[in-house]
Amino acid sequence: MMSTLTNTLNAACTAQAIVATPLGRVRIARTARGLAGLWFEGQKHHPGELAAPHDAGDPLLREAATQLQRYFAGTLARFELPLDLQGTAFQRSVWQSLLAIPSGATSSYGELARHIGAPAAVRAVGAAVGRNPASLVVPCHRVLGADGSLTGYAGGVARKRALLALEARA
Repeated sequence: MMSTLTNTLNAACTAQAIVATPLGRVRIARTARGLAGLWFEGQKHHPGELAAPHDAGDPLLREAATQLQRYFAGTLARFELPLDLQGTAFQRSVWQSLLAIPSGATSSYGELARHIGAPAAVRAVGAAVGRNPASLVVPCHRVLGADGSLTGYAGGVARKRALLALEARA
């Protein structure tokens, strides 16, 4: 049975591509309005195969791949791509807040909840962070537990650790 996310993406996506990174292959997908997702293979909440055609030559997907290369080379701190993330208004507000966390910095779920004006919604913020459809581009890996611990990451805690170490060196 397809998830609601996959149904929404299948209806909206116009192209997708698979890109190799030092931390594994990622699927990137776009709509007519912008990047809709970037998922590591096998991560939680991965939409699976999408109906959109594979088109590595699509200009936006090609630019996303180029920016991924620059990110992993340590020469890009912030992705500059148009986004069209599919989610609830609450989820989109959390994802927008994630974009404000600079490379090399971290935040906590509580800080994010306060930032969006919902200080009592820490658990809901955590759920929205976990459902972020655009890993790396929307830097959910920069969110830590209140005590500074590496909490879950849909792409796996080992990838989260590697991403934070990469950004600390850049």
